[in-house]
Amino acid sequence: MTFLTPKRLLSTRPILFFSFIMLLKSYLAWMVIFEDGFSWTTILKEIPFVLIVYCLIEWFASKRKLIYYLIANLVMTLILFAVIMYYKYYGVIVTYLALEQVNQVTAVKNSVFSLMDPYYLLIFIDIIIMAVLLFRPKKALNWKRESSKKENKRLVVALFSISIALCLFNILPNRASMNEILKAEQMGILNYEAYMIFSNKDVELLDPNHITQAKIDTVKKVQQPATPELWQKAAGKNVIIIQMESFQNFLVNLKIDGQEVTPNLNKLVNENYYFKHFYQQVGQGNTSDAEFVVNTSFYIPPRGAATMEYGDKELPSLPKLLKAQGYDTATFHTNVVEFWNRSELYKSLGFDRYYDQKFFGLEDTVFFGASDEQLYAKTAAELDRMSQNGKPFYSHIISMTAHHPFTIPAEKYKMTLPERYENTFVGDYIRSQNYADYALGLFIEDLKARGIWDDSLVLLYGDHLGLPIYSLDRDDKELMAEIYGREYGYTDMINIPLVVASTGITEHKVFDQLGGQVDVLPTVANLLGISLDDHINFGQDLFNQTYNVLPQRYYLPTGSFLSSKELFMSGSGYEDGKHYSLAGDGVTEQEATEDEYQRALELLNLSDSYVSQLPSWKKQ
Repeated sequence: MTFLTPKRLLSTRPILFFSFIMLLKSYLAWMVIFEDGFSWTTILKEIPFVLIVYCLIEWFASKRKLIYYLIANLVMTLILFAVIMYYKYYGVIVTYLALEQVNQVTAVKNSVFSLMDPYYLLIFIDIIIMAVLLFRPKKALNWKRESSKKENKRLVVALFSISIALCLFNILPNRASMNEILKAEQMGILNYEAYMIFSNKDVELLDPNHITQAKIDTVKKVQQPATPELWQKAAGKNVIIIQMESFQNFLVNLKIDGQEVTPNLNKLVNENYYFKHFYQQVGQGNTSDAEFVVNTSFYIPPRGAATMEYGDKELPSLPKLLKAQGYDTATFHTNVVEFWNRSELYKSLGFDRYYDQKFFGLEDTVFFGASDEQLYAKTAAELDRMSQNGKPFYSHIISMTAHHPFTIPAEKYKMTLPERYENTFVGDYIRSQNYADYALGLFIEDLKARGIWDDSLVLLYGDHLGLPIYSLDRDDKELMAEIYGREYGYTDMINIPLVVASTGITEHKVFDQLGGQVDVLPTVANLLGISLDDHINFGQDLFNQTYNVLPQRYYLPTGSFLSSKELFMSGSGYEDGKHYSLAGDGVTEQEATEDEYQRALELLNLSDSYVSQLPSWKKQ
């Protein structure tokens, strides 16, 4: 009797060899993504899908069987690698739906590469070795000959049937899980990817005629005051909204070894209205999603970036509201307008004009376009010109220099970091935000010198997080713990500042109530004295409401939301979800209720139904 050694068995049985290779790669992916890492049950979740693919090869590949194995191995390897890298950037499990992002990903390749730990590349080591072997004719010929033998058909049928049964066993009971990461863990990564391709994507939409502001306010439990605070206080003033790239709230009044990181913003905060419990509501589109949410007071779509999904819609918006009041409207961004489909978004929002890279040029370039200094200098001059036409203006200004991975040129350094911050992700982030604050200070002084500042209502907010928890290494986490005096958490990650400044109106005051980007439009409308009675929106005026529910998507699992005291992060549903105190003190008293959970989901459905059924301007 001839006994095969393990080495011999693997070399003559490609179905065993490649299955073992994929098991090792699954181990790497699970250790990176899932909190509990790899366990023996992972084998029953990942290997059955792999065996289905390899059984099909054994059935149908009479020639070049090894080549088909290599192709299948490469495809599944690329899927796992994409899942790892996407998780490190967004904290979610990537699916085929992200293919529309390919152009955007190539544009942010520096950000992607910065997230890559060298050991991630081990996922490709077998492919490199096999490629080398195939270029050695004798070795390659022997391997092809040995691996070309057909497996026993009955064994293949049995293996295929058992694998199908195990895949269905992993997928079917877990389809209803709200948390996408938990769902991928319950199903297995490759099963989850297949499920997302074949699952029914149609969402049951509500009749838009039944979606009224009264209905939305009832779900949100908003009661409109008879005499709103600050109503019309800024009537007729220019409106300048500044969107700060990757700007998180912990930067406000932060000192590193006695050095102020953002002295100019700190001055604004300490002299004006400041909302410290303000949160991002963006998704796959990041900065462009923030532009959408702030200008519409709608939520981002369930899948994809708002600019891609809603870019052709006739959107009710802040620019249109202000144009009806005689305002001149414009938006400023130093990247090309085609990036994230902004050329269509700006038509949908109704801006009179946009200013992009063609206007700002490529001098003093950082990342995608001109630096913040160039952005603010040329924007100030243009606002001066706009102010001469006798009409108030609305300008939405998108800063960009402090962009991931935050490696700004040395000539932009405006502060010296302590040694422990050098060559760290957190250190690069702080230094880039210090420069962004420097450029902002120049802009404010310029606006004051031109006489624009005193005549304007100015809002500043962060567009989205800059330091994802899942992107930080041990040193970065230690630095964040030093800054916060405790462990850096999810509530900190999505917390951004909102500052409202207007000469003669605002004064130093810190507001404790919960707010999000969806609340900017109604807050501005109240200050300007513009009625929203006939304007569907999902936010609320922050000066006249104390209770709020903020649904979250993408960076947090579907079903997650913020209530007045807590962040709730969904599990399979509400019962197995997690509660995080907004105070960051680790106290979880389950203040976020199941009723709020259901209402948050209802709000998302109302927004999805309303926006997706708006008419297209392309068909006009």
